Amino acid sequence: MLRHSLSVLAGTVLAASVCLIAPSYAQIVIPTNRNALVQQNELQQLQNRLQRQQYQQQQQIYRELDRPAPPRSQPDVPVFDKTCRMEAVGNTISRVCR
Repeated sequence: MLRHSLSVLAGTVLAASVCLIAPSYAQIVIPTNRNALVQQNELQQLQNRLQRQQYQQQQQIYRELDRPAPPRSQPDVPVFDKTCRMEAVGNTISRVCR
């Protein structure tokens, strides 16, 4: 259940990030002045920051999936009293307690 919800979360994050990054790839600015060059550099920095955040989120999801499950508690097993004994009658084993 946790694995499924983390997979859905990872897919959602990935889809949202592609929507944010894709338009920036379509826009290639040929700098004709200093202001355009600065804007292009800022855009590249933002894009790199977003990719770094996405990578870190994906690694966090992988760590969650790789983390061992907490140990299960011991099942509640009934304990026989010392006064009970087991008797085999044919193929059936029964206990007799006094």
